[in-house]
Amino acid sequence: MTLAYLGLGANLGDARQTLKDAVVCLAQHASVTVLAKSSFYRSAPVDAGGDDYLNVAAAIDTTLSAQQLLALCLSIEHHFGRERPFRNAPRTLDLDVLLYGQETIDSPQLVVPHPRMTRRAFVVVPLLELDPALEIPGLGLLQGFLADVADQRIERVEVCQCRIATRSPSS
Repeated sequence: MTLAYLGLGANLGDARQTLKDAVVCLAQHASVTVLAKSSFYRSAPVDAGGDDYLNVAAAIDTTLSAQQLLALCLSIEHHFGRERPFRNAPRTLDLDVLLYGQETIDSPQLVVPHPRMTRRAFVVVPLLELDPALEIPGLGLLQGFLADVADQRIERVEVCQCRIATRSPSS
């Protein structure tokens, strides 16, 4: 088994439900065990226009190779209607392989660690929630990159926005 970290994001449709469903799709794959999922985070698009994104990070154990994991991620994106009309286009779902064990991969299809992960608050903050001591192969502790993304807007989003009204004893 290999410990891998994935980044998930969406800003079209019901992004919250799509992200929840995408994690379920991952968990239902026989070669993937979802170990943990971060909170949901809302962030502004980076190098793009459009609505805010909802993001989450997931830690998984997998017997899939890195290339097979990428193929699974692309298949799940396709299932949720992902289209790629232009670079950084708004999306129904984006799944990125951020880390794959301690491996460094540089192929035309996949680069791991993800080349922009340390420059994106929507990746750094959820990953640090999952593992505050996470080390990026060849780069060091992820915590060291937090200051680099401090100027990017990101906010934790509660999954359930409902509030239960309580009565006071005198009512």
